[in-house]
Amino acid sequence: MNTPALDFVPIALMFIVAAGFVVTTMLVSHLLGPKRKTNTKQESFECGIEVQGNARSPFSVKYFLVAILFVLFDVEVIFMYPWAVNFKALGLLGFLEMMTFVAFFLVGFIYIIKKGALKWE
Repeated sequence: MNTPALDFVPIALMFIVAAGFVVTTMLVSHLLGPKRKTNTKQESFECGIEVQGNARSPFSVKYFLVAILFVLFDVEVIFMYPWAVNFKALGLLGFLEMMTFVAFFLVGFIYIIKKGALKWE
């Protein structure tokens, strides 16, 4: 009779083998790889285009904000799909629960609009 803890031994063994492979590969490539550092090798490389300016130049945080808001409202749609598929089976209670869910997101969306998070200058 197997105990529940013994059921996880193959999974633990797989993680140990995977971690060992990663560590071994990194060590071997570090020990056997070339060690010559030149200015050309230290430059950043992007699709064969010559570097122009500093890569650390600041840009608007609005890009990140729009991306995060997109993910937030995209997740809302993901939660609405199973509800739409089971709409009849969930009945009135399911409808009221989804309307509460949508109301919370609408309040958040109105807050975002009032704060001007989506306005570009």
